[in-house]
Amino acid sequence: MLTLEFTAQDLARTRFALSPLWEVVAAARLLLHPEPGQQVHRPWLERVRPLLAGAGPDWTLLADLVPAPPRTIPVFVAPPPTTLVPDLTVELAVLRATAPDRLRAGLTGPRAPRSAAIDALLADPARGLAELAEQVTGFWETAVAPYWPRMRSLLEGDVLYRARLLAEGGADRLLNDLDPSVGWDTDTLSVGHRHHRGAPSLGGRGLLLVPSVFAWPRVFSVTAAGWQPTLRYPPRGVAALWERPREVPRALAALIGGSRARLLAELDAPASTTDLARRTGLTAGGVSQHLGILRDAGLVDAHRTGRYVLYLRTAAAESLLGAHTNSLGGSGS
Repeated sequence: MLTLEFTAQDLARTRFALSPLWEVVAAARLLLHPEPGQQVHRPWLERVRPLLAGAGPDWTLLADLVPAPPRTIPVFVAPPPTTLVPDLTVELAVLRATAPDRLRAGLTGPRAPRSAAIDALLADPARGLAELAEQVTGFWETAVAPYWPRMRSLLEGDVLYRARLLAEGGADRLLNDLDPSVGWDTDTLSVGHRHHRGAPSLGGRGLLLVPSVFAWPRVFSVTAAGWQPTLRYPPRGVAALWERPREVPRALAALIGGSRARLLAELDAPASTTDLARRTGLTAGGVSQHLGILRDAGLVDAHRTGRYVLYLRTAAAESLLGAHTNSLGGSGS
């Protein structure tokens, strides 16, 4: 069990961020060390395994740096991001600039990974880090980038959801809702871990919360000295990320139109116009027009996050979908 005690300053500095680089590391871990609870990612695994085998990109050094528990992933491989949604190129620049002492600290100790490639990285950090960045890029382009738009929509939607929890119920409600293994009581956050224990100080730096698709169903922590304390947790809606499009109730389609009903059904998690167009086959302009009508009808809300606008169903839409669920498979007119 990991316990984190918060001061008022820590609560004030707690924030969210996404990390494309961490998703690469977590995806590599999933491929190398799958767990029973991660079967939710089977459709993705079946698609990318053949692409990463044989003549696929070389990711041997990356693989060595993502060991099976109880060995740990060195923090420098995916440093806690400093901005809300960093670009992968920015994160790789930080990776390549890792100071030698930080690199050595991450690769020493009884739980650090070991291999000949890691020995070479220690012997020539600049060359090794450049090679690692190149391998991460190859893995990203093959296994993650094609799915990043839908992943990003899911992750940003989760941040939006939790921002609403904070507004409605404060830090207590926010932190108690992160994951079943995470609990908040008074001024202490408890995180259930099999191989990570202790009570490190946040030191007034606050806690960085990073929703992660490929972390599912685990929670990962960063508490190493010199790094932003970080909690990587599975977002809401991961189970539906790789599913086929949801079937649209026929009665609802007859009531509001097939395209609008399909859009409502797709909004199990907040999504952007671009993502909805990709998932439904509608044009971006058509999606925008339908969403405008649904918004005017009180069935959809819109929230801006950075450069993107995410749409989500309202309570009225949830009731409408629920009322027509029994019409699935019925006769149409």
